Formats: sequence, structure tokens, C-alpha cells
Amino acid sequence: MARNRKVVITCAVTGAIHTPSMSPYLPVTPEEIADAAISAAEAGAAVIHLHARDPRDGRPDQSPEAFALFLKVIKQATNAVVNITTGGAPTMSISERIRPAVTYKPELASLNMGTMNFGLFPMLDRFKSLQHEWERDYLSNKDIIFRNTFGDIEHVLTEVGAAGTRFEFECYDTAHLYNLKHFHDRGLVKVPLFIQTVFGLLGGIGAHPEDVLHMKRTADRLFGDDYRWSVLGAGKNQLSVAAIAASMGGNIRVGLEDSLWAGPGKLAQTNAEQVRSARQIVEGLGLAVATPDEAREMLALKGGDRVEF
Repeated sequence: MARNRKVVITCAVTGAIHTPSMSPYLPVTPEEIADAAISAAEAGAAVIHLHARDPRDGRPDQSPEAFALFLKVIKQATNAVVNITTGGAPTMSISERIRPAVTYKPELASLNMGTMNFGLFPMLDRFKSLQHEWERDYLSNKDIIFRNTFGDIEHVLTEVGAAGTRFEFECYDTAHLYNLKHFHDRGLVKVPLFIQTVFGLLGGIGAHPEDVLHMKRTADRLFGDDYRWSVLGAGKNQLSVAAIAASMGGNIRVGLEDSLWAGPGKLAQTNAEQVRSARQIVEGLGLAVATPDEAREMLALKGGDRVEF
């Protein structure tokens, strides 16, 4: 892996894991999502990773119409790279999940690299009172299988990649790196690969420093200098995993999608707050934060003038 002189900070502003009852600061409405994205970019995030929600009750909404309400606002207000999810929520079909990325042809789209068990139910122990019935049904489900078959992955690569969109390859375990290697060997993905290794979600690899090192060693062996490494740590692991990766030349992802916290027992009030904490780590290591255009160059993106929003 080529060592970065600049560190790309991605901010995932709302996601589909956390629910409105968990934090009053979780962006739900289109206006809240746009404001969160813009302030995160102003704080130093070069890439903004986006999901949409139903403004009435906060449930994940993967309709292109939901994304339309904030995409242009974000683009007009910031130069940040927009990354649209194809993960959606783990309960959605692949055809539903890819619709926004196919419609709007962003510079980046996320792509989950393997089927996995997905356990959100431990969160119920911390949040006894929930505002909406869907939240309890969603969080209590112990039978979620987040489907990302080889056929699904090839479908996303073909349908979304046709417009020149590149991918944030989300790898929740070692096998997902090998799955990506399979598509690399078949010539279905383009280098440099942007590999987002994910730590600390139940069903995926843990967040111990040895887990982080193991994923990096494996990616180094499989891809050499043909990839750009980034990490996200779930929940309390967000900044500790970020610090490990940044010290090793990696990029980092933060945001309320991945963690609601700004410290032990302290809810983050904004996504920008987490971006500033990440930036402090980067600059404290004597490194510099990449601008959006530097991130475009590092990741070989097509440019913000070639999207359809």
C-alpha cells in the first residue's frame, strides 16, 4: 500500500444502523442531512458518505426521491466528494439498494464485499425507550443476513460502475478482502482500490489493534501498492481505530453512521465534531488532511462535474 502524505477523512453522516431514539443529534430530515454534510466538509471531510431517511420516523429510505432532497444542496454548498451508499439497510434487496447510485452517478459509491450476519440487537440493552415501533422490530432482529453474494457484487460493479463511478469497498472481515481479490483478478475492478476496512460490528471482525493490523497485512499481501486504505471503527472504537490507521499511513472514516459518541458517555452533537477530532489526530501525527480535489487525485475519481445531481 502506498503511504499517503495526505489523509482522506470520510464522514458518514447518518447511515442506517442507528435509530432516532438513540440520539437527538442523528440527522433525519433532508435539511438535517444536508446541514450535517456541509458542516462536516467545512470541518475537513473530503468525502461525504450519504444515506437517506424517511423524515417522518427516521427509518432508512433508499428511494432516489429521498436523496434528491439533499444531493444538490450539498453539491452547491461544498466541493466535497459525494459517496452514495449501495448498502442501504441490511434488510433491503440489492435492486432497491443500488437505485440512488444508478440514478445520480456519483463519483463514489460504497460496495459491501460479502454476505454476513448482522447483529444490531445488543444495542437494545442500552436504549430501553424507543420512539417508533419500527426501531424495536429492526434492532431486535437476530436473523438479519446482510446479503452481498458474488452475483450481487458483480451486479453493482456493472450497473453502478458503468457511469464511471468508483467504489469504497467495505470489508468487514478477512474473507471480504479475498472476495475483492477475486474481482481484481477477473479485471472487474479498477485500481487504485479504495478499501474501507470495518471494525467492531457484530458479525464482522473485532476492533482489537491486532485485528486492524491483520486486515492491513492481508490487504498489503493481496494488493500491494494498488490500493488506498481507510478504516472505520464502530461505536467506542471510532477514534482509537482511526489513530492506529492514521499512524500507519491510512485514511479514516468517522460520522454518526458509525458512532454516536464524542467520548465516554458523551453524545456527539454534530458530525463536524467527530471530523474535528479525527483532524486533530491526523495533524497531531504531523500529517495533513486531504482536500476534496487531493482526494479525487488519490482515488482517481471522475470529478464532480460528471455526476447527475
